[in-house]
Amino acid sequence: MFELKLNFGAKKIVYKNLSLAIKFFVDDGSLKKNISNIERIFNCRLTELQKTNFISKDVDEIRVSKPSGKPDEIILKKVKLNDQFDVDFFRNYLSSLIERISNEQIKYLHITIPSFGIFKKYFNDEEYFYQTFAEGIYFGNYSFDRYKSSKKSLKSLEVFFYAENEKKVKNAINTAKILMPAVYFVRDLQNEPSNELTPEMLARQISSEARKAGIKVTVLNDKEIAKRNMGGLIAVGKGSINKPRFIILEYKPPIKAGKSKKSKIKTVALVGKGMTFDSGGISIKPAKSMGEMKNDMAGASVVAGTLIAAAKSKLPVHLYGLIPAAENMPSGESFKPGDIIKTASGKTIEIDDTDAEGRVILADALDYASKLKPNQIIDLATLTGACVVALGEFVAGLFTKNDDLANKLYRSGMKTFDRVWRLPLWDDYHKLNESSVADVKNLGGRWGGAISAAKFLENFVDKKIPWAHLDIAGPSIYNDSRHYTKKYMTGFGVRLLFDYLKSEGEN
Repeated sequence: MFELKLNFGAKKIVYKNLSLAIKFFVDDGSLKKNISNIERIFNCRLTELQKTNFISKDVDEIRVSKPSGKPDEIILKKVKLNDQFDVDFFRNYLSSLIERISNEQIKYLHITIPSFGIFKKYFNDEEYFYQTFAEGIYFGNYSFDRYKSSKKSLKSLEVFFYAENEKKVKNAINTAKILMPAVYFVRDLQNEPSNELTPEMLARQISSEARKAGIKVTVLNDKEIAKRNMGGLIAVGKGSINKPRFIILEYKPPIKAGKSKKSKIKTVALVGKGMTFDSGGISIKPAKSMGEMKNDMAGASVVAGTLIAAAKSKLPVHLYGLIPAAENMPSGESFKPGDIIKTASGKTIEIDDTDAEGRVILADALDYASKLKPNQIIDLATLTGACVVALGEFVAGLFTKNDDLANKLYRSGMKTFDRVWRLPLWDDYHKLNESSVADVKNLGGRWGGAISAAKFLENFVDKKIPWAHLDIAGPSIYNDSRHYTKKYMTGFGVRLLFDYLKSEGEN
């Protein structure tokens, strides 16, 4: 892992010792000519084998050592604009490059960004095009080694970006410098073991970082939660010695000149499921992969990270972050199948399965959010395995009846590649959660499990407020080390929500 320093490069490039340069080439049939230019610019000679390899279809990259008096090495990277190219290309490539050079003694990395015009078909935002390069550097540099007794010392790496539009590149770098540390914070929380990250410790860590960003923080303990009649959160958390917390974050944007009327600023409430560990409770989970349930607080961490990034960027949106945090454990105090729980809304829930606990704690949080009367509510939760069965690990399930909200979240997802896919929220599914003894049942049966879970949550949201539910069970954890998020906890959702909220603030 490097100690990173990102900069916009000066027009006149000055290479110091231990420098590596990268030049991207679009594979458009003119590679021979471009390679000749590289030889001239860098005062170097490529061997015939290097030229032949690079021009061939099977070689995407060559690395040239010791051009005289210039960078110590040059990487020539081919870009193929075929049907497999997407907006993740540069993010993926630079992430893998940072990993590859992490054991080398490189101190300076010079990246020449290709002309935006060539890629306009794929990126409708020039500034974000540049931002993907910076994000790739950050993603490749992430590691979680807090609990390793032997750690590698940090090395310094200064990264210079060169591009046609200096202003937009600088803006992109500055955004990445705020956004990506927030993603790091989120991933660190998700990777923390549950013996360390209890509901109380989750509240402490979020509070500490949020206050540094100027966010107002209120944390309710179990007694205060009970006073507010949050029966869902109390029920789920009472089986553990680590008692629940309800975390309330609020970010108010600075009022700009000419925009003194608060009515012009949208208010959005973000709600995140914060199960610091989910054993399943009395309806206990199988032992295999249960350790991954430390990540059942992914929604909570994403909400916190998004507010921190928004506050540091001074986004013109009024935000609430609401996090019900609990630990679902079996004990003599645990809630049980067959129990009937009264929530803060006054509605009752019949417990059919204690492993469907996330929706129960979200019921109280969504009711709290509704009472704030925001313009929108968006919740995130690692809610159902059914959503992973339906969509896999690469995309989150999106549930909303509001087409405008759905379309905007979809566009932000495709732009950031924190992708979402809309699933139905039709009233036909309402009967799946019907109970003969309470207002609603917490499990909807085998079919359409992700949908019935979303329909359950709908019961606790003010129908007048546009609301979206994101089931992030799939993309919050990734089991393929080849992806730029690397293996395990991904921080999915921060970049999606940040882009969405930035757009909302601008419009």
